[in-house]
Amino acid sequence: MSGVEILGYTAGTLTTLTFLPQVIKTLKEKSAKDVSLAMFLIAATNQILWIFYDVLQRDNAIIFTNATILVLSLTMIFLKLKYGR
Repeated sequence: MSGVEILGYTAGTLTTLTFLPQVIKTLKEKSAKDVSLAMFLIAATNQILWIFYDVLQRDNAIIFTNATILVLSLTMIFLKLKYGR
């Protein structure tokens, strides 16, 4: 693995971690009333577009990052719909 790939995976990991605290907080509190559904719908759409782009570019580090963020965004959408009351 090259230095550039290590940099890409490191940056991707840190980017992914930005979504994780909100998922954990929502799961613990079983409340998503203050979470913006629109934000996560936009994020999920964005990640889908990035994944298509990344596949065309054959950039595995970015594919992995965007796929992971997509899963976290979809998780938050589910949690918002479940606990958003």
